[in-house]
Amino acid sequence: MATDSKRNKTRCSFCGRTEDEVSLMITGMNGFICDSCAVQAYEMVQETLKKSHPGLRTLNLAELPKPLEIKNFLDQYVIGQDEAKRHLSVAVYNHYKRLLQKDDDGVEIEKSNIIMVGSTGTGKTLLARTIAKLLNVPFTIVDATVLTEAGYVGEDIESILTRLLQVADYNVAEAERGIVFIDEIDKIARKGDNPSITRDVSGEGVQQGLLKLLEGSVVNVPPQGGRKHPEQKMIAVNTKNILFICGGAFDGIEKKIAQRLNTHVVGYNAARNTAAIDRKDLMQYIAPQDLKAFGLIPEIIGRLPVLTYLKPLDRAALRAILTEPKNSIIRQYVKLFEMDHVKLTFEDSVYEYVVDKAVEYRLGARGLRSIVEAIMMDAMFEIPSGQKDSFVVTLDYAKQQLDKANLARLQNA
Repeated sequence: MATDSKRNKTRCSFCGRTEDEVSLMITGMNGFICDSCAVQAYEMVQETLKKSHPGLRTLNLAELPKPLEIKNFLDQYVIGQDEAKRHLSVAVYNHYKRLLQKDDDGVEIEKSNIIMVGSTGTGKTLLARTIAKLLNVPFTIVDATVLTEAGYVGEDIESILTRLLQVADYNVAEAERGIVFIDEIDKIARKGDNPSITRDVSGEGVQQGLLKLLEGSVVNVPPQGGRKHPEQKMIAVNTKNILFICGGAFDGIEKKIAQRLNTHVVGYNAARNTAAIDRKDLMQYIAPQDLKAFGLIPEIIGRLPVLTYLKPLDRAALRAILTEPKNSIIRQYVKLFEMDHVKLTFEDSVYEYVVDKAVEYRLGARGLRSIVEAIMMDAMFEIPSGQKDSFVVTLDYAKQQLDKANLARLQNA
């Protein structure tokens, strides 16, 4: 019975609790269900669907986002860097196709791991974070700076896959189809161009540990991190279908590129070839041998066959980054003030001033936020407690706040 005849109270048809014991009672044609049972039923349905339709089995090739569509999506959030966007879009699309391929003709499509090279603040990590919004596969971003050889202070190589497992809710089949972005890959370069004769626990040692992950092998992964829970049961993960995208600033690699270019410029055509080289953007001439000279071992370079670069941001790009993307810096501050019912506006001359300072400090897009944050700090502190319904940032105000913040110290950072 769904109704208690003695007390005349409605009861849940599943757990038997009365309407005054629950927050909400939903009425059906022949019964009732409380809010708690409804939530549990939803979770059971989701778990069942996840087991019966793991990963991309419900997708078909026609539903996949095409490379042009992926790039158009990236264009909404990331200014410029068309070359890197094209490489990334093609790699992700081909990754989808690899997961959907049928082994009926003996042709097996191999994955093409990517390495993106670009100076700080050009958008490497932003590209990775943005594309994660679009994907239907598990995606995680890990930082290579914390990785060390097993047994040393830091994180083991396997912790990369632990993060991927966590994103996939520990569904191994789902994790084995995922994408991993390894940031700051240049920080694990070996200290010299020659092989190390001593232990390089956070450099060459980590690169050697990464080989098995990039190539594709079955790795025993500690689900909660190996060092804090040594008694836990390992989970076997096959990395064969996991796409790896690596990014790094490779600060100073321009010197390696310049040395290589100069060695090729000899003879009567020396002056002509030298003039053809754009000295302001040497990164566009990057080649695998430059990565080797920087400190990546040849085995790692061979497992990252797609090499692309991000151009340094010029003044026009920085100006666009300030206001045009969906999540632009200015729009974020307007939103923050809007939540306090304050309309925030900027004079156009302020944008030009901020860009001028960003170019001066040479911190790329990341420097824009530091400068705007310094300009807006006093306003963000005072206005929420005031009675203003609008606030205009003028050029004089921006200059006054920036002088007060003494951001010139960033120039030497």
